[in-house]
Amino acid sequence: MKHCLVTLAALMVAASSYAQGTINFVNKITGTLDARVMYSGAGAIGGGSGLGNDFVAQLYAGPSGGTLVATGDPVPFRGTGAGQGYWAAAARTVAGVAENGTASAKVVAWSLSLGSTYEAAMAKGPGGWGESAVVSVATGGGLNPPGAMTALTGFSIPAVPEPSIAALGLLGAGLLVIRRKK
Repeated sequence: MKHCLVTLAALMVAASSYAQGTINFVNKITGTLDARVMYSGAGAIGGGSGLGNDFVAQLYAGPSGGTLVATGDPVPFRGTGAGQGYWAAAARTVAGVAENGTASAKVVAWSLSLGSTYEAAMAKGPGGWGESAVVSVATGGGLNPPGAMTALTGFSIPAVPEPSIAALGLLGAGLLVIRRKK
């Protein structure tokens, strides 16, 4: 019996030495966290509305003060109603951060119509994507639950800019002048 306990203890120590920190990737925990992501696009009521399932969010995380990298797959925002602007919780492992350590993290979000990655969306120009401020997170891991991103605050994604009426009018006038010269 004594040999079994010693072996089990050795296995637990070995397993915990390889453990990495985990973060609870979520933006709403009742009574603790409410970091709704808003969209300031056309038709948004009151200056903004929550994002629906045509937008995704992704966690970028890394060691405290280090480079942040995409961690896990993007997750869709919830569809309609009160769930807009929020996504379902998912545990994410942060490479290079020990369990119960400290990580830096931020959330990025973008419209899937701009691309399948955040970098592709940013390359399309302004609008349709945004990111939170970088926050410090105490990670979980091992026997502890994933760390909560309680310092996360909501942010807004600006609409994809559309040409103004004046710009469209000038374009039309220019085309008429070109046509008239021929």
